[in-house]
Amino acid sequence: MFINDFKPTQFKLTAVSPLFWRVAFNNPPVNVIGPAMIGELKQLLTELETNQEVNVVVFESADPDFFLAHYDLAADPAIAEALPSPTGYAAWVDVLVRLSRVPAVTISAIRGIARGAGSEFVLASDMRFASREKTILGQMEVGFTALPGGGAGGRLPALVGRGRTFEILLGGEDYSAELAEKYGYVNRSVPDVDFEAFITAYATRVSKWDRRVIAEIKHFVNKYTILPDSEYPLHSDAFWGAAARPQFQSISSQLFEQGLQTRGELEYNLGRDIGEIFPKAGL
Repeated sequence: MFINDFKPTQFKLTAVSPLFWRVAFNNPPVNVIGPAMIGELKQLLTELETNQEVNVVVFESADPDFFLAHYDLAADPAIAEALPSPTGYAAWVDVLVRLSRVPAVTISAIRGIARGAGSEFVLASDMRFASREKTILGQMEVGFTALPGGGAGGRLPALVGRGRTFEILLGGEDYSAELAEKYGYVNRSVPDVDFEAFITAYATRVSKWDRRVIAEIKHFVNKYTILPDSEYPLHSDAFWGAAARPQFQSISSQLFEQGLQTRGELEYNLGRDIGEIFPKAGL
């Protein structure tokens, strides 16, 4: 049985019941998304695509400060791209497109920071609930001289509208749970003291509905709100094209010198501090 045989290192998979699974990300120090996590998510998605029992999967974090910080900019992207891709798309696009299409209802229970690819992950899930006191969301790629590579520009407009999508992507700033709720970036924010109980109760309730009804609801909502899958590789190509340029590499290098991907002030305040970093002169 998959739930017993699968031994991921980047997250913990728990079966609350045959109908309800939980995935808790755990990749210290700040839950970056690298090749190992992508590989394990691909394996999980392969199971969920054919599993006939699981109705709800909650994605959460074992770290109360970081849900998914962002993509691992220190990793060799070729490692992730060498992994199997059932869609034929780039590694991260493959994960997000498949996540948005699995039969089970996917819920991101966000407690902590979810920026960049972390924000893209929650956008690709069916629902997003946020701890009111602990959640920070943002797409800071503009500060790296790039657009989001995982399709935030394609998913946000259906949630927040055109103008607010421009605000989020062009500002590159952090959004609190309360503002994210107001904009539609998340379904709702919940006081942290009530957060766990709310998530468990809601997921348990939904998990007990008839599987056919869940599938039909997802089919029609997805039909009217999700772009064709073939649109998302365009975002990835643009991101990796930008990542190869000297300007992007200059900014990344400066950020690593200041503590990027370590548990320090920069990662907590990246949405603010990215606005103070620019490519070195002459690039």
